[in-house]
Amino acid sequence: MHAIVISAQGGPEVLEYVERPDPAPGEGEVVIDVAASGVNFIDIYHRSGTYPLDLPLIIGSEGSGTVSAVGPGVRDVAVGDRVAWANVLGSYAEKAVVPADRVVPVPDGVSAEVAAATMLQGMTAHYLTHSTYGVKEGDQVLVHAGAGGMGQLLIQLAKLKGAKVYSTVSTSEKEKLARQAGADEVLGYDDFAAALRGKLHVVYDGVGKTTFEGGLEVLRPRGLMALYGAASGPAPLLDPQALQRKGSLFLTRPTLGHYIADREELLQRASDLFGWIAAGQLTINISHRYPLADVRQAHEDLAGRRTTGKLLLIP
Repeated sequence: MHAIVISAQGGPEVLEYVERPDPAPGEGEVVIDVAASGVNFIDIYHRSGTYPLDLPLIIGSEGSGTVSAVGPGVRDVAVGDRVAWANVLGSYAEKAVVPADRVVPVPDGVSAEVAAATMLQGMTAHYLTHSTYGVKEGDQVLVHAGAGGMGQLLIQLAKLKGAKVYSTVSTSEKEKLARQAGADEVLGYDDFAAALRGKLHVVYDGVGKTTFEGGLEVLRPRGLMALYGAASGPAPLLDPQALQRKGSLFLTRPTLGHYIADREELLQRASDLFGWIAAGQLTINISHRYPLADVRQAHEDLAGRRTTGKLLLIP
């Protein structure tokens, strides 16, 4: 099989398209013929060294496909099942080995590409809007980077819960995408803090460095900021006393792994997402598809913020 391997952490040049032996499943594992792999900022963190890893390895944290082999002890997954997964390394490949308890079934009404595009960002948007801060009817919410794959999902799920949603974007073209996703008001990064000061119940921030301080300013007393990413760089250090001075604010830095650690919770989040997709209540915008061998270009496009919606690698 072909796979994307990194032997050192660094820029896109460390992504190598190589041939590797076909894998065999171990105890409790399945082998999946990969139909599509999602490209996410966490892949860039893994590649660059922001998150240190034991090397060499196949990167990629999300995908979908068809089970081609099962290992000893696997009872609930069978050869031929259509499945998807997230938060398991190894998806940038023609075949992936995944623990059986980390895969979820893909219903007939959901394509393999949509399933791959849904898992990591979709479940992140799900836990942010349903668990980290349970959005309620009438809440006022800010979603940064509303034209991106995560931003569009967060806007849609917050609207499903009855919120008024504000969003930030950098161009007029991206404003159109945020509004199509359901944003009620769209602002620029330079003026959002002044326009929204003290109004919002929750801020969902995957941008980090350039939006963090403004995000704290727009929260009302006892509001919450969910800092789930750092596309512009790490957020500045914060004196916890600042949260008290600004209104007894809450700040959390959540990660998906802690919200799908329990298999029942994993299955519930995936089931909700696939159900909303099938019902036409949630739209997955796949904006770019790249051959697996063009992974470097995919990383450059994502890091350069030259894309909107979801990026996929197709083996």
